[in-house]
Amino acid sequence: MASTIPIKVKHNGKLHDIQLDPSQPATAFKQAIYEKTGVPSDRMKVMVKGGMLKDDHDLTKIGARPGQTFMVIGTAGELPKAPTGPITFIEDLTDSELALATKSRVGLTNLGNTCYLNSTLQVLRAIPELQTALGHFDGNLGGADGERNLTAALRDLYKNLSQTTEPFPPFAFLTILRQVAPQFAEMTRDGHGFAQQDAEEVWVRIVQALQNSLHGLAPSSEAGADASRKFVEQYLTGHMVIKRSSAEAPDEPASLSKDPFSILQCNISSTTNEMSSGILDSLNQQIEKTSSSLNRTAVYDETSRIDRLPAYLATHFVRFYWRRDINKKTKIMRKVKFPFVLDATPFLTDELKAKVKETNVTIQKIEKDRDERAKIRKRAVARRVAEEKAAREAKAGAPQEDVAMTDATTAPSTEGEGKEDSKLGQALSEEEELAERAKERETIRSTIHPDLLADTGCNPSALYELVGVVTHKGAAADAGHYISWVRRDLEEETEHALAGSPAKGKNKEKLDKTEADEEWYKFDDDKVSLVGRDKITALDGGGEDSVAYILLYRSKQL
Repeated sequence: MASTIPIKVKHNGKLHDIQLDPSQPATAFKQAIYEKTGVPSDRMKVMVKGGMLKDDHDLTKIGARPGQTFMVIGTAGELPKAPTGPITFIEDLTDSELALATKSRVGLTNLGNTCYLNSTLQVLRAIPELQTALGHFDGNLGGADGERNLTAALRDLYKNLSQTTEPFPPFAFLTILRQVAPQFAEMTRDGHGFAQQDAEEVWVRIVQALQNSLHGLAPSSEAGADASRKFVEQYLTGHMVIKRSSAEAPDEPASLSKDPFSILQCNISSTTNEMSSGILDSLNQQIEKTSSSLNRTAVYDETSRIDRLPAYLATHFVRFYWRRDINKKTKIMRKVKFPFVLDATPFLTDELKAKVKETNVTIQKIEKDRDERAKIRKRAVARRVAEEKAAREAKAGAPQEDVAMTDATTAPSTEGEGKEDSKLGQALSEEEELAERAKERETIRSTIHPDLLADTGCNPSALYELVGVVTHKGAAADAGHYISWVRRDLEEETEHALAGSPAKGKNKEKLDKTEADEEWYKFDDDKVSLVGRDKITALDGGGEDSVAYILLYRSKQL
């Protein structure tokens, strides 16, 4: 029996030591490689003398030398398993089973100038915590409390949307909305149909109904609802500290008040070019009011700053205003850019700035580190693809019966790339990357201020990411068309919420996702399509096409 030969196998840039026994069958050699690399034999390609290692190869003829390196190509992972139950074909699924299996997104039927409502409902549906809270809501339709009826109708509507693959008509919700808020039952001037309404107004009205009837959620360490708090207070409401003082009355002490808000206004003037400046304009105002010390009307500087940030921040681009000269509501068409990642620090009180600073800085540093690791992994993948291509080309160019020798010495050189990676570190495996991300989440959690950690539903970092947009198309303020856009990667979290279990942040993370990979759902009433991130960037205005009107940001997730 031949003695074993110490050799090395290279997989994904890593070297593994293996004892090769030439007297054993090639399948035994492959099993030893599998135990080291995790690459199943049916997906494994081993470069040896004579081409690729086959199961009937005679190992004594591959010319293995002590210390020789053999290249292994293939993806690690479990072997496919046989079905544990009877196979169900897609043709045999019911509509609700098909919707759950495909996780399809469906639109809402336009019931006559109801695009303002459809677009708003689709963006609100992108809040997984709202789905969870609605799942705990036990109200039914037909009660005396109209707002509880509206909340029950919203719960039932979202449930129906998750159980169908066809556009759904929101009859029940719309009927109750018009009963609770008759303004949405206004008719057109000719009386032949219902009039177009404002998406921001219906957003505010729905949130108001939820505020009055929907219980909050218990802390993440617990389960179920929290009857002592309201959901809207937790996840959609911020607090504003308002300071008023007048230069006309310098001896008069400044007054302070505190008000809640559920939507942040972005004023648009002739100099507004981006969203943050428009928000700051709305937070720094001049008003006229009676001065107690002067006994007359005086001009006061009103400065508002946020001292509680909600997990979900809605911003409203104030594009519609009343023109007195023509006695008509008009739309501002100006181009105003908005960020995909918003740092709300400039809008905060000094006290809240101090509380969020460490978490804010930590998240930004960790994101930078993740980007660097992603670059390393992408280079490793590129090298592996090049190696596989070289192997295929070598095999294709050789005789079928006797493939020319191809081993690690003929693989594409990665010497330069290896030096570059050594500056940043070695590429982590998927398991190592997930473990590193778990550590990073713990690091972030350790930086959260105790006051914010105890405040369920707040944003502890002041960093937000864009998840939904409602747009208005057309030049007329009282007409036009509303469309909504929702980030696609939220669907898994929403599915968990609809199933009654909030997502935990461990659901098949896309480790190397880039901005170029980002996809968004476009909900144009009953028509649903997928678009790229570049389409969302183009929603900043400047013409009669769809322009951002309401934006929904959520607390930055890592």
